[in-house]
Amino acid sequence: MKDIAVNGGLHLANGNGINGHSDAPETALNGVNGAYANGSNGTSQAVVSVANGIAKKQSAKCTCNSNGLAGKSSDTNNNQGHEKCTFHHDLELDHKPSTREDLLPLMSKSYRMLLSSLGEDTERQGLLKTPERAAKAMLFFTKGYDQSLEEALNGAVFDEDHDEMVVVKDIEMFSMCEHHLVPFYGKVSIGYLPCKKILGLSKLARIVEIFSRRLQVQERLTKQIAVAVTQAVQPAGVAVIIEGVHMCMVMRGVQKINSKTVTSTMLGVFRDDPKTREEFLTLCNNK
Repeated sequence: MKDIAVNGGLHLANGNGINGHSDAPETALNGVNGAYANGSNGTSQAVVSVANGIAKKQSAKCTCNSNGLAGKSSDTNNNQGHEKCTFHHDLELDHKPSTREDLLPLMSKSYRMLLSSLGEDTERQGLLKTPERAAKAMLFFTKGYDQSLEEALNGAVFDEDHDEMVVVKDIEMFSMCEHHLVPFYGKVSIGYLPCKKILGLSKLARIVEIFSRRLQVQERLTKQIAVAVTQAVQPAGVAVIIEGVHMCMVMRGVQKINSKTVTSTMLGVFRDDPKTREEFLTLCNNK
């Protein structure tokens, strides 16, 4: 398939169709959608995704035809028969872009407009590359959107006849408040009671990284970490405590620099058995 640039922003994809049928049009973003097909010789032309005047091409195509679903519709809005197709379904992140670096030009332009709105001279030496640096930093702060639990675990789930509590505490955490887009940071303590399966210890820290590197609120982050550990090893119970410092309370608003926010999620035996919960809290508080 060959891409043709049009007006610096629009791409046309030319290719041979299958059995005289045209390929399904790519999804258009922000309400821009267009496709046309020439039925002769099985040739199709599809307009690929356009977002705010910048063309963006999907990295994958539906492979359902190769899996015995050739007779079914390939419409991306019809998910029937495509339950296992990553082109139609992404359970971890359904708005995941094909390549996040493709967003840099648009994000840099937005940061430049923001600086201009503040009355800054974006052409002065100190700010020339600031929009691009800020865009790259934001992509790093939110890199968890590109990561899945399966990738983080990397098969590090082991059969082990161990049924005593496992606790990893004081895992450093950095995240971004989704309300003000300023950081909050702190420490995470995770405990779980295995049921014949244990998780590589470093994977607990990786789970924290996946969900903290997103736009978050601490309450949701705590629950997501606990649910992820449950999905990974199906333990008898999971407990998660996060102690965080929020810049939205420190450097703006009420400006209380010594305040800390503590959230917890208790699942399974940690919720049902007070003694198990007390043991976990004791281990977390021991220095």
